[in-house]
Amino acid sequence: MDRLFGRTSVVFPDDHVPVTISKSHKRWQVVVVAIYCSRTISSLTKKTPTKKKASNEVIPPSSCLLLNVNQHNEYFRIHQAALTDLVKEKSHNKLGELGAVANVASAVQTDLQGGISGGNEGMSRRQEAYGLNGYNKPPTKRFFQFVVEAFKDLSIAILLVSAAFSLGIGINEHGLKEGWYDGGSIFLYVFLVISVSAVSNYRQNKQFDKLSKFSENIKVEVLREGRRQQVSIFELVVGDVVCLKIGNQVPADGLFIDGHSLRVDESSMTGESDHVEIDHDHNPFLFSGTKVADGYGKMLVVSVGMNTTWGEMMSHANRDTAEETPLQTRLNGLKSSLGKVGLAAAFLVHVVLLIRHFTGNTNDENGNKEFNGSKTKFGDILNSMLGIVADAITISVAAIPEGLPLAVTLTLCYSMKRMTDQAMVRKLSACETMGSATTICTDKTGTLTMNLMKVTKFWLGQESIEHSISSISPHVLELIREGVALNTTGSVYRATPSSEYNISGSPTEKAILSWAVEELEMDAEGMKQSCTVLHVDAFNSQKKRSGVTLRKELDNTVHVHWKGAAEMILEMCSSYYDASGLTKDMDDHEMDVILENMAANSLRCIAFAHRKLSEEEYGNGPEGKKIEDEGLTLIGIVGIKDPCRQGVKKAVQVCQNAGVNVKMITGDNVFTARAVAIECGILTPGEIMIDSSVIEGQEFRNYTPKERLEKVDQIRVMARSSPFDKLLMVQCLKQKGHVVAVTGDGTDDAPALKEADVGLSMAIQGTEVAKESSDITILDDNFASVATVLRWGRCVYSNIQKFIQFQLTVSVAALVINFVAAVSTGEVPLTAVQLLWVNLIMDTLGALALATEQPTNDLMEKPPIGRTEPLITNIMWRNLLAQALYQIIVLLTLQFGGESIFGVTKAVNHTLIFNTFVLCQVFNEFNARKLEKKNVFKGLHKNRLFVGIVGLTILIQVVMLEFLKKFADTERLNWWQWGVCVGIGALSWPIGWVAKYMPVPEKPIFGYLKWKKLDIRSHF
Repeated sequence: MDRLFGRTSVVFPDDHVPVTISKSHKRWQVVVVAIYCSRTISSLTKKTPTKKKASNEVIPPSSCLLLNVNQHNEYFRIHQAALTDLVKEKSHNKLGELGAVANVASAVQTDLQGGISGGNEGMSRRQEAYGLNGYNKPPTKRFFQFVVEAFKDLSIAILLVSAAFSLGIGINEHGLKEGWYDGGSIFLYVFLVISVSAVSNYRQNKQFDKLSKFSENIKVEVLREGRRQQVSIFELVVGDVVCLKIGNQVPADGLFIDGHSLRVDESSMTGESDHVEIDHDHNPFLFSGTKVADGYGKMLVVSVGMNTTWGEMMSHANRDTAEETPLQTRLNGLKSSLGKVGLAAAFLVHVVLLIRHFTGNTNDENGNKEFNGSKTKFGDILNSMLGIVADAITISVAAIPEGLPLAVTLTLCYSMKRMTDQAMVRKLSACETMGSATTICTDKTGTLTMNLMKVTKFWLGQESIEHSISSISPHVLELIREGVALNTTGSVYRATPSSEYNISGSPTEKAILSWAVEELEMDAEGMKQSCTVLHVDAFNSQKKRSGVTLRKELDNTVHVHWKGAAEMILEMCSSYYDASGLTKDMDDHEMDVILENMAANSLRCIAFAHRKLSEEEYGNGPEGKKIEDEGLTLIGIVGIKDPCRQGVKKAVQVCQNAGVNVKMITGDNVFTARAVAIECGILTPGEIMIDSSVIEGQEFRNYTPKERLEKVDQIRVMARSSPFDKLLMVQCLKQKGHVVAVTGDGTDDAPALKEADVGLSMAIQGTEVAKESSDITILDDNFASVATVLRWGRCVYSNIQKFIQFQLTVSVAALVINFVAAVSTGEVPLTAVQLLWVNLIMDTLGALALATEQPTNDLMEKPPIGRTEPLITNIMWRNLLAQALYQIIVLLTLQFGGESIFGVTKAVNHTLIFNTFVLCQVFNEFNARKLEKKNVFKGLHKNRLFVGIVGLTILIQVVMLEFLKKFADTERLNWWQWGVCVGIGALSWPIGWVAKYMPVPEKPIFGYLKWKKLDIRSHF
């Protein structure tokens, strides 16, 4: 037994004095022992100093309690090691030795009925003795690791090779003092690109860590000081009594106290998909990290944090937050393709220049031929070859758009940060996917409605009870109170007779309990004491009902109570009670009329039914017996009002105007669902009379696959649906090509949330299972926030498209200009340093400027993008080619005629080309703000960051030309020359304005090309 209780364990069987004591560090201890004997013998204490060494281990009888004596833990009588092994090993023998759950609770100073007590001091004592409910997370990635990952990029490798060649060539031609400029600048550029990329990814990782801490801070319902209360999972301690229900995550290792039909999903621990039943006799052990799949119950916490198996697993689990979104993957492919194009162009230029050189068509600085056959020295040939290689390297550098993936990261991180008040992004790719959503399938309760439920209508049989309950028979009142108080997962707590009631549970349970307490004067605690619950059939979203079998203490009779959706309960009833207590035969037509009238007023109808069982009907051994559900008598029906959220109708209309279909999927009946859908604007006046727009889940389920695909687009409301129906609808919509977003809050919604392109869980009412299955968590459970996420999703996609258009204009223009000039004249007008400078300001500053554009109303007036829309649209190609063509014409004109036009030297002309090229990009940055709108300055005053970045770019360009002449290989320009450069750059605005008048075909450009084997559209 020492292994169970540590080195200082002692054993006390009934009516025995202490017989063992341990030795520690060669010092004798004085031990204070609390003796707990059998149930009929009161406890007593005795101090016994001794120097006698223990001789034999005592095997305790089953009624004894194994205790722990520890000088640092004198308040508790059991060691953590014993508790840990108990659950990990699922040891019934050890549990029996400890004296069952009640004795374990006593050893950790817990009252199973009222929970722990002692306030903050008691909590601190437990945390010191048994530890905190947290685990040692593996260290997050350090900054250096992100730097190493950045070096793995193919384009970085190309640039590093180019830098090495360029450095060698430069030092060989110009010496170390000035020859390092080109190669050194490429190395500097690589350093800056890697730094920016690493910093961005590192900050993104930090942001995910913060979100992870928020998402892990689960609220747990516990019993403390005699009442239920919500606490953080991190505040949980050994000895806490935790209340569990469907959808909860088990927050710690524990022992089952009581409950009904409790089943847990242990697949996260064992990999087995079958749910495990929890009970006293066969399996009272609960593991941290598992999920409650059915039923409800209470558990005693015996291990927390690192003492649990889940804690050990999580401490070794590496969470990789550096996920690559689908859009980043496509852009990496695009960047790789452009890099290959650049290499091909560089190779072609290299070949052409070699031919020109060896055919005597190139001259040196003095006008002499560089190659004169055998007369040319080997050193001169080598220098010429190195120069040709340098020109080829410059071509390849011009083609690599390093900023594309960085722009995605910046845009996603910026949008995530701006959405933190309304949504928590659990999966980064969901931001961009949400922008393509074509259909949103939403729940009703808590999402479209306020989830502030109140009973506003009560029907007793076929009679509406408006005010007083004095006309109702006491017998019927007693049955209603029993049905409410004992068939519930909620609770009613009242500290003193004069204090207010504290009611907990789901919104529906709270509404019914509040009504029964306030209107029917129900004494919930008295009801529980007067009856014994024999069996429970817990509520879930598939059954939509819950039942209980109980025995009354007063007359020892057995009764069955059912509660649930009115249609379900009415099918089980053959009669009803009237106000006088008499039973009458059910009139199905009359009851249908009552339900339709209540539902037309957007009321959720909950019915109560009862039946008294004889001992013969009940039978022997209620455990596992199915609760009787036929021949019941209807007690009453309550109508619960849940008002629609303010602003939800406008949010639905915004989504519909954006071309996004909103479908409501609810468990309510057809009439209630239709009324709420009309109130929220989901059903338009033209759709109200269409039968196929509102259907029941069973009807949709019974369609053939072909019929479902034909009708799914017409459906606006699906009532009386099960989680399987929701999953089926998502699958059908995806088969039709829709990008589907789904909201869900229940455990059974997990399959649909996972199947959807974007799963949206609810932070307030959502279960932990639903949250873990989702991509985004809506923090206020409001549909208006779903519309906001859609808006930001479209903004993300739009901003990325803006930057792609802008970046490709730079790359195409630079590549063509250098290629044409190199082939025709044998030299490149834009040096590697200059091109890298352009790439740097465009990649980082340009990405930051365009990535931070906020969403506009225009975004929600466009149709959704969908799955098949290419990343680079025809509109983008039009804008891109117009600007690139203008820049190519202007810069090639300067290249071939600038010296004569402006009467300047060759060096000054090259500076004019460089400065004009940069300023063209600065002005084109404004054009990129609006892909379709002609007014590119609209909303500019709201984006101060954009204005600041443009100003900073111009300032750095002035410094580059005027003060870093040697480094940039430029000459100083006068005011007139600066004015010419600015004027040429400013012409980008009218050219962009005119270009937007040019119509473009709707079919993508690459759709006209029948290149099936080469999937070029995947990148474009």
